[in-house]
Amino acid sequence: MQAKIDAFMEEVRARNAHEPEFLQAVQEVAETVIPYIASQEIYNGKNILLRMVEPERAIQFRVPWVDDKGEIHVNRGYRIQMNSAIGPYKGGLRFHPTVTMSVLKFLAFEQVFKNSLTTLPMGGGKGGSDFDPKGKSDDEIMRFCHSFMSELFRHIGPNTDVPAGDIGVGGREIGFLFGMYRKMRNEFTGVLTGKGLSWGGSKIRPEATGYGTVYFAQNMLDTKGESFDGKTVVISGSGNVAQYAAEKATQLGAKVVTLSDSSGFIYDKDGIDADKLAFVMELKNVKRGRIHEYCDKYPSAEFHKGKTPWGIKCDIALPCATQNELNGDDAKTLMDNGCMCVSEGANMPSTPEAMHAFQKAKILFAPGKASNAGGVATSGLEMTQNSLRFNWTRAEVDEKLTQIMADIHASCVEYGTEDDGSVDYVKGANIAGFVKVADAMLAQGVV
Repeated sequence: MQAKIDAFMEEVRARNAHEPEFLQAVQEVAETVIPYIASQEIYNGKNILLRMVEPERAIQFRVPWVDDKGEIHVNRGYRIQMNSAIGPYKGGLRFHPTVTMSVLKFLAFEQVFKNSLTTLPMGGGKGGSDFDPKGKSDDEIMRFCHSFMSELFRHIGPNTDVPAGDIGVGGREIGFLFGMYRKMRNEFTGVLTGKGLSWGGSKIRPEATGYGTVYFAQNMLDTKGESFDGKTVVISGSGNVAQYAAEKATQLGAKVVTLSDSSGFIYDKDGIDADKLAFVMELKNVKRGRIHEYCDKYPSAEFHKGKTPWGIKCDIALPCATQNELNGDDAKTLMDNGCMCVSEGANMPSTPEAMHAFQKAKILFAPGKASNAGGVATSGLEMTQNSLRFNWTRAEVDEKLTQIMADIHASCVEYGTEDDGSVDYVKGANIAGFVKVADAMLAQGVV
């Protein structure tokens, strides 16, 4: 079996030699899905996984824009339309200097499985630009977004491809992007999700990824008779996902003690309660400040420059920042300090070494394609509301999100339960996500 996996990866590597993030994501899936394919006669000889790893379409374009001083800049724009076998392409737009074809192909590939797990009819895609919104004025960001959408609009639509936000793309950016799309197409449709509530957005959408990460962790904890109540939680990141993961964990009775950004992390032994979290939201969302400023407001907290929070003793860890932020040594430190549950809020934040360490120790470990699927699930609910020209209440959306995360957990348990009764959530998520897409691809023929 290992020879089959190696041969598959050799073929993928030959085609994508300079795309390490993408190859990492494919390797993780191949290790669990290829043995499953070999055990199911229906998939044998169909090269389903090889077809899945090749994007249906990869678009790259120039994005020229003018700064406040009148200087012209040029960035690269991308949209990876990975797989549409079960629905229109769906996935976020990321604006960050680290954006490359490799990063977006990894994210799009993960999105295929994530969207499949939600049970909603959405294919997988991802896009973005190497544009850095940090330090830019609102006018500069508007001009960039308008230029970006003046090309992207040709390739998207409510029944073709429905982008959303991601790192560097929040409500402000979605507004600018939607405004240009509406102008270029002369139509008001649900082509972007994450919109403002007054113009087609859904309640709970900003909170959904963070809330969903906690709901999935709670489902895992339930299998052990545990809960968030009284637990110490370490969270990385301080953006949208981290903020709302912290909010929901606190509401469930946990004590959140860390948040971070690219400059380092803060540790507050007394816990980041609702009032402190409100300060963080104001700092990060409105003032666009840095996390170390938390310590100016709350001097009893510590700031650890240039470090990640995985050395802090905790019961539950929620990595909510970015890919490959938690390595093998971090995983060992967490487990040595008594961490019993890790639920990924970011996309692929654990390195392969960390993931394998968690799996080997059989602690509760949820891969991002399962545990952070709440965001895209609620984007799907926003699409439904747009089609209905109707808005559900906050309670209704939260109820649907809670049920979707429970259903994803159940699918992971169905396909990931081992002979000893433990659950390999990586295996379960990969196979459950694969089956729905693979069956659709078989039914539609070689296209």
